[in-house]
Amino acid sequence: MNIFKVFLLSTLLLFGSTGLWAKRQPVPISELQPTSEQQQTANVIVKVIEKYHYKEVDLDDVMSKMIFDRYFEVLDPNRSFFRARDIVRFSLYEDKLDDYLQIGRIEPAFEIFRLYRTRVAEAVAHAHQLVDGEFDFSLDENYKYERDEEPWPQTRTELQEIWRKRVKNDFLNLRLTNKKDEEIRKTLHERYKRLLSRVEQFDSNDIFQTFINAYTLSLEPHTSYMSPSTSENFDISMRLSLEGIGAVLKDDDGYTVVQKTVVGGPAEQSDLLHAGDRIVGVGQGLEGEIVDIVGWRLQDVVEQIRGPKGSVVRLDIMSKGDEAGANRKLITLVRNKIKLEEQAAKSYILEKLDGLKDARIGVVEVPTFYRDFAAEARGDEDYRSTTRDVRNLLIDLKKQGVDGIVIDLRENGGGSLSEATELTGLFIDSGPVVQIKDAFGKIEIEQDPDQSIAYEGPLAVLVDRNSASASEIFAGAIQDYKRGIVIGEPTFGKGTVQTLVDLGRFVPGRKKDLGRLRLTMAQFFRINGGSTQHRGVVPDIQFPTAKYSEEYGERSLENALPWAQIRPANFITKGKWAMPHLIENHISRVRNDPGFEMLVDQEKRFQTLEKRTVVSLLESRRRSEWDNREQEQLLHKNRFRASQGLQSIKTIDQADRDDEMDDKESEATQRIELNEAARILTDSIQMQAPMAVMR
Repeated sequence: MNIFKVFLLSTLLLFGSTGLWAKRQPVPISELQPTSEQQQTANVIVKVIEKYHYKEVDLDDVMSKMIFDRYFEVLDPNRSFFRARDIVRFSLYEDKLDDYLQIGRIEPAFEIFRLYRTRVAEAVAHAHQLVDGEFDFSLDENYKYERDEEPWPQTRTELQEIWRKRVKNDFLNLRLTNKKDEEIRKTLHERYKRLLSRVEQFDSNDIFQTFINAYTLSLEPHTSYMSPSTSENFDISMRLSLEGIGAVLKDDDGYTVVQKTVVGGPAEQSDLLHAGDRIVGVGQGLEGEIVDIVGWRLQDVVEQIRGPKGSVVRLDIMSKGDEAGANRKLITLVRNKIKLEEQAAKSYILEKLDGLKDARIGVVEVPTFYRDFAAEARGDEDYRSTTRDVRNLLIDLKKQGVDGIVIDLRENGGGSLSEATELTGLFIDSGPVVQIKDAFGKIEIEQDPDQSIAYEGPLAVLVDRNSASASEIFAGAIQDYKRGIVIGEPTFGKGTVQTLVDLGRFVPGRKKDLGRLRLTMAQFFRINGGSTQHRGVVPDIQFPTAKYSEEYGERSLENALPWAQIRPANFITKGKWAMPHLIENHISRVRNDPGFEMLVDQEKRFQTLEKRTVVSLLESRRRSEWDNREQEQLLHKNRFRASQGLQSIKTIDQADRDDEMDDKESEATQRIELNEAARILTDSIQMQAPMAVMR
């Protein structure tokens, strides 16, 4: 995976008011020159990384080649602007960037960018000509839309042929949504104008930040530089009240892609917007014009989607896996303030399910590891925290006489380290929870000092590929102590620790802001000595969808830190299970389960589409391919709906148009994995009768 698509093109949390980023005017190309402050900043960054970064990497000719390649990669990820001769022209810098960075010489980055801007202008001019021409969609030809591993175009003719197919594909995508040709031409002209405008708005600071991140991200994916203006925007966004739709977005080659939705936000609560969906249009209010935003700067998209509580925004969505755009949908969201209560842990009881017999299984959902540090600092005795809330939920579930408890950490991206440690302490008497190794080799162990146990009964932890950071610490500790069974998919694999470094403090007497460095300075290790980095936490019992998460999270990033191991901490395991028998029962149950069959079918389709790099430009074939995929998806979906007592649907989006029908299907889908986790825990209870008395 291209790590620049993950970080450098930015991810933004859609909270707060509009107007954070003002639209900028084109910057004269003559002004694209490095400043003395940037040269000094480059020098400081090199020194800070050499001294404090967790990973020891020499800034040498090998690193210079990586920086060189990554800089071109972020400027032209699909190799559709530069030609091979351009790369040859700048190859004299290939083994010199390391030496230049050591002395703060950054002119080559600006020289390369100035040519890049010229090449973009040439390509866009050609695209406008193509839009006004005619296309033959009965011609059987293909377009390779993922060209990051293709050779650089050798000639202008070869480059123009790439753009002919790109424009034809853009035209066909809109044609498949039944737009008229005149409307399509207008939309594409505006889209390509924005593409050029976005590049022309890059100023000296943007170029410097882009180049420095080509260096920092050559180390690993989580170290990055924020220029003074980016730092200011970051601070403002962190101070803003939590009002908006509650979604994290990223830019992927001109498309605004939903990375995740935030628990308690309008997007998550509506269940209309999901990770992987692409936002291609935005409209204000119930009747505002839907504006095509493909090719916009991500910051400008954010300005359109943000807004005050109670206001309405409409989003034109291409669902995940719909590369043709044939199944677009328009959704309406009411911006709202995201309350802590919506992100707080909550509980309920599962009973009378097939496979549970008479067991009653308590479920505790933990969406994030939160702690109200401000209230704690004020001395408030009743400040909110994950551990405090879960402790109360456990007390309540025990009063209701549950036979076992499942801690649901699906989609939990982490949060407070102290909360992960203290939450673990609710289930063990005392002992180590996680080890932290810093850049100097020093190891600290986070301990649970409290010998009291809030819950001693049968326990399972449900995780998925989006369970990360603090979630992995908790799940890993429960697994290492053998205190509970970990069930689901291998977790994200985010096992590193970052801190924000103010670069100005390394220059005595410096009054001007030099920006900040987000620096990887430590790594988490489990108490068994293994890292949560890269591999994540591998469940004791894996769901059928687990095999489709092999190229997800840290494992998908080409430059992620590898898994590592240190000496185990001193700890005593708490339990044991007849795992082969539990796995055998699980496999037998899910083999013909309509719910898991539907989930596996979705994963197969998504993975097939994500691995595709070529698309047909034959209109009849494109429509046929989409119809076939929809019918196959409909078959699995209706089989699952029938198993839940829900009426069948004739089209994939039929449920979306019926709120009650959509809510029932959504809830049933969410319970597929949870119900199976409860059945697995019930099996373990039956095999260990002394741990609990079954009703």
